[in-house]
Amino acid sequence: MFKFNFFKKPSLFSADVVQPLTNIPAHTPVTLTQIIGERKERHRLTALGLVPGVEIEIVQNRGGALLVAVRDTRLALGRSMASKIMVQP
Repeated sequence: MFKFNFFKKPSLFSADVVQPLTNIPAHTPVTLTQIIGERKERHRLTALGLVPGVEIEIVQNRGGALLVAVRDTRLALGRSMASKIMVQP
């Protein structure tokens, strides 16, 4: 029988699933798997160091722009651009 816990907040974050960067909570390290979108957007993100296989840490995710740490750099990404970055924990 299914039991629903009303006190536990449902999480969009799953450990095994590839999902957009916007779904990841703050202070969570993830690995970039794919960038979806047009060629121009992929090229721009690649030039910033966001390439498949790189480790990313979400520094801030409060509903506006995301602040992410990539290698020794911090980047601010708009939500529309961040939603095109697919990651996996």
